Amino acid sequence: MTPEQSRAAEVLKAHRESIDRLDAVLVYTLAERFKRTQAVGALKADHDLPPSDPAREAAQIARLEDLAKEAGLDPAFAKKFLGFIIEEVIRHHRQHQETKG
Repeated sequence: MTPEQSRAAEVLKAHRESIDRLDAVLVYTLAERFKRTQAVGALKADHDLPPSDPAREAAQIARLEDLAKEAGLDPAFAKKFLGFIIEEVIRHHRQHQETKG
């Protein structure tokens, strides 16, 4: 391996270590978010509120698209990502209602 390749390998290793740390942050952040949405689902079930709130969901998607633009992230990707999360949350909320019923 040439000295340039060795330096490139070191830089690559540092980037990968950073990516691994960021992946851990994402996983723990998602876990915390789902704890909160589970609490919301239980509250909705206890008070016979609908599992989904289309107006809130639309506002959140618009908000996330704006944040993505500010952060230099593709807004379409951010919208798709949040859409997936919202689907999961609604599924959990429905489960809370089925369990209650």
